[in-house]
Amino acid sequence: MSKPLFLLAEAFGENEARIGAPLVGASGIELLNMLAESGNIVLTSADHDYMRKFWDRGDPALLDMVWRLHPEVHRSNVFQQRPPGNKLEWFCGPRAAGIPGYPPLIGAKCVRAEFQHELERLGDELVSVDPSLVLCLGNAALWALSGKTGVSKLRGTTSVSTHTATGYKLLPTYHPAAVLRQYELRPIVIMDLTKAAREKEFPEVRRPRRAMWVEPGLSDLDLFYEQYIVDCKMLSVDIETLGNQITEVGFAPTPYVSIVIPFVDFRKRNKSYWATYEEERLAWYFVKKVCESPIPKVGQNITYDVAFMYRTMGIKIMNVQHDTMLAHHALQPESLKGLGFLGSCYCNIGAWKAEHREQTAKRDA
Repeated sequence: MSKPLFLLAEAFGENEARIGAPLVGASGIELLNMLAESGNIVLTSADHDYMRKFWDRGDPALLDMVWRLHPEVHRSNVFQQRPPGNKLEWFCGPRAAGIPGYPPLIGAKCVRAEFQHELERLGDELVSVDPSLVLCLGNAALWALSGKTGVSKLRGTTSVSTHTATGYKLLPTYHPAAVLRQYELRPIVIMDLTKAAREKEFPEVRRPRRAMWVEPGLSDLDLFYEQYIVDCKMLSVDIETLGNQITEVGFAPTPYVSIVIPFVDFRKRNKSYWATYEEERLAWYFVKKVCESPIPKVGQNITYDVAFMYRTMGIKIMNVQHDTMLAHHALQPESLKGLGFLGSCYCNIGAWKAEHREQTAKRDA
């Protein structure tokens, strides 16, 4: 039997506190439905009957029964108690009173050391269940296992737990209560849960091996063209811009190898990457040759790149076949469509949009 998907929520609400079990209120029903839509569980007629009776009677034990009928998922909370007013701030205090080794949870407020036993209990529970994947529902769950907050930036990306119990694969997403407050988050959570259905099949974080050619010389451009571009079936094109200038151009003939051709280098006095005007001219000639080749092209919001490239350099990006932003929007018009979001949904990569340490010259279009 495969290991269960570990669902980690935040704290008890009113219904949860009544019977001492997590996710047995309205947010629990929403999560059950989303788990079913994403292929993690199959809801039977008996499940739906229990859920209807919950709405009729308001008895959280009926929802607890639904969860117990699905051993493929395991429920838990960071805090197995209900804070007054359902406010997580109740667990927090000044940094000096916080649990050692854990950063603030809400603003500058840290979880008070008197609640360290909650994390110790959670750690024991994780070791006992030994899941392949922990779904962190909301900031408190993400904080408890990774020492980080900011679920909106980190959701949908896998990482490894560093706090409470180390070495477990994590995938954060929004808490179902947040979905009930902001229903536009629902399709995002569905996509995260769909990814969770894939990721729970193995315990390790898998990252693709990729090679990126950076800071090339003219000979590197010729070598890359002969080795990877000339016979490629589909070429990804991307530009970075600053004002009305293209700062660099990237080509990826496969998902596993790419080249970045810089034109602006802020480390140099004249801000030019290439040593001479003639070198820069030849580098642009290379870009022109690749862009105007009949090779089918693909890109994220490539309609922007096409217009900008032609307007500034007179280079046509020919035979554009797909725009990944528009393709995703056609499939999921209700969800986000930026590159960071698409990467979190479709790729096994980290949350690179939240990890860079230097200011970038271009905002995502």
